[in-house]
Amino acid sequence: MTRKLFVTTALPYANAAFHIGHMMEYIQADIWVRFQRMQAEGDGLREVHFVGADDTHGTPIMIAAEKEGITPQEFVAKIAAGRAQYLDGFHIAFDNWYSTDSPENVELSQGIYVKLREAGLIQTKTVDRFFDPVKGMFLADRNIKGECPKCHAKDQYGDNCEVCGAAYQPTELVNPFSVFTNATPILKPSEQYFFKLSDPRCFTFLRDWLNTPGRLQPEMVNKVSEWLGEAGEKLADWDISRDAPYFGIPIPDAPGKYFYVWLDAPVGYLASLKNYCGKKGIDYDALLADEGTEQIHFIGKDIVSFHLLFWPAMLQFAKHPTIDRMKVAVHGHLTVNNEKMSKSRGTGISPLRYLNLGMNPEWLRYYLAYKLNSRVEDLDFTGDDFVARVNSDLIGKFVNIASRCAGFIAKKFDGKLASELSASSQEWIKKALVAEDGTERQASIAANFDSREFGKALREIMEIADVANRFVDENKPWVLAKDETKVAELHDVCTTALILFRQLTILLSPVLPGVATNVRSFLNDAAYTWADTSLASGAAYQPLLGRTIGAYSHLMTRVDAKMIEDLFDAPAQQAAAAAAPAAVADAAPAALDAPAAGDIEELAPEISIDDFSKIDLRIARIVNCEHVEGAGKLLRLTLDVGEGRYRNVFSGIKSMYKPEDLVGKLTVMVANLAPRKMKFGVSEGMVLAASAKDEKANPGIYVLNPWPGAEPGMRVR
Repeated sequence: MTRKLFVTTALPYANAAFHIGHMMEYIQADIWVRFQRMQAEGDGLREVHFVGADDTHGTPIMIAAEKEGITPQEFVAKIAAGRAQYLDGFHIAFDNWYSTDSPENVELSQGIYVKLREAGLIQTKTVDRFFDPVKGMFLADRNIKGECPKCHAKDQYGDNCEVCGAAYQPTELVNPFSVFTNATPILKPSEQYFFKLSDPRCFTFLRDWLNTPGRLQPEMVNKVSEWLGEAGEKLADWDISRDAPYFGIPIPDAPGKYFYVWLDAPVGYLASLKNYCGKKGIDYDALLADEGTEQIHFIGKDIVSFHLLFWPAMLQFAKHPTIDRMKVAVHGHLTVNNEKMSKSRGTGISPLRYLNLGMNPEWLRYYLAYKLNSRVEDLDFTGDDFVARVNSDLIGKFVNIASRCAGFIAKKFDGKLASELSASSQEWIKKALVAEDGTERQASIAANFDSREFGKALREIMEIADVANRFVDENKPWVLAKDETKVAELHDVCTTALILFRQLTILLSPVLPGVATNVRSFLNDAAYTWADTSLASGAAYQPLLGRTIGAYSHLMTRVDAKMIEDLFDAPAQQAAAAAAPAAVADAAPAALDAPAAGDIEELAPEISIDDFSKIDLRIARIVNCEHVEGAGKLLRLTLDVGEGRYRNVFSGIKSMYKPEDLVGKLTVMVANLAPRKMKFGVSEGMVLAASAKDEKANPGIYVLNPWPGAEPGMRVR
């Protein structure tokens, strides 16, 4: 029976570009998918449907769109337009990339809700919800931050802790604050819709579902089981509704109420699949009902509460047909030099910068794969280790084989490989491809790829490369080429080396698809399947015998260590030191002339330090700047003040600056000024600028620009 694999990754929130953590997860899933697609024999064909989507709903996107003066749909479209450069750049081959703001997701989310309601698992309660008194709106869970009530980690969201993974209600946060205004939210009553996760049926199902062998890593089973309690006493009902204004999917028969984003976000997996099926003429319902269909989710450990409690319970009681055949592959975080990624500490990696520096995407694919396993462990990216691993394995061991032998085939034999191999060369091939226990290495490598033990698979592949290189070293084709009596031996040796090189390419092709494509062209090969690695059938070497191959060209260059230096975000301290002015002369002038009085305003009345301390001045980076339609003097600035969100500020500086000249610059703003509603939108602060007393005579307006080294969020004292 053909296995039909419905594979997904966590949906990225559509308010920002991809970061390196996204790329790690997508690369992991893509390698697994590519391996599955190579299966054509043995345990049967694999039909793979690999889909993703942008998670688009929620208040943050609604607010961000409002700041830019566009609709949420337009805002999401801008983000989505930038996705392809990352996915294509790192050879990540989703079959379909979609959006949770889609007709399919509306239909499926509302359909699941109705089935849950019919099952008696939806109820309404009037509860106290957090309300931002400055913004004048109820706050979604992700619009509130505070201290985790479980592990007491600071700066955690209102729905779950990214440190300990616990899920909770936002009202449980310690010292909560609004991410929009930093105001302390107040509680206001609101009628809300709840999914009754506390129902005994949910506990019974989740306990059995989580403990099904092969569904989940044991460490995650133990962790999530703790959240269930002995008899489900720890399970709390889940608030699945949000009040207008809200960018989301309306709840049926509940005017002014919308689904909380975490209800419809995972339904986006199904929506993307349904959209894909429609494009390909596949029967969506029949695919899900097929007993051979399995759902495979790749997710990070910080969102397991949603994917291992709420999501499976929703699917179970909405009678989703593949819930019994769903597996979840949880991975850890990506750290840099054993630290959490942080731009201010110089431990941030931009995937787009990686590509723009001309770094080979398959270097990163290989390096991450070498570190990945099936456990929930953090991966550490270290520059020196990256350079050493890539240069040693991919250059020194892998492509080195072809570069040392292919030229002789072209020069001495008109590009034609030997028609048969010597007994000695056949023994070398067997030595490389067969393990000590007599089994073919491709079987254990396949098992490791299938179980996501990528590091083990690559280490065994490199053992084959070691044997191939020993073969070349011992037979020295460069020496044979100088002896006219050794022509046949040279032909035999170089052909054998290229056969082993081809085997390595096939085994590595899930990790290095770009290289595999180039090797197929060089060797005049068809698309590779895993069956091509079989030594017993002869597929591992017979297809190349007697074949005429193309000219060899370099497949991959070495990593330049200088690239790694340019890759990392420069720490704030280093940036400040690099930008520091040269030291002044040792001897200062004995006396300075008093400056002439300029065209300045009279000084304001004297204030105390207490008066000054009430004004919160902060360094801000101008991340975007644009004209305001219908406003003769205003520019709209989008500012990063180090809060984890952007602010929208209108400033009357249009006469002096072009928007593009301000983007990326630092400035100073009044951060605690009450938001002001203007004709063109809400202004959330004031940018500081200088001007002369007589603005008609001297009309210049000059935005304050701090010295390099200052960082967004630093307070001006």
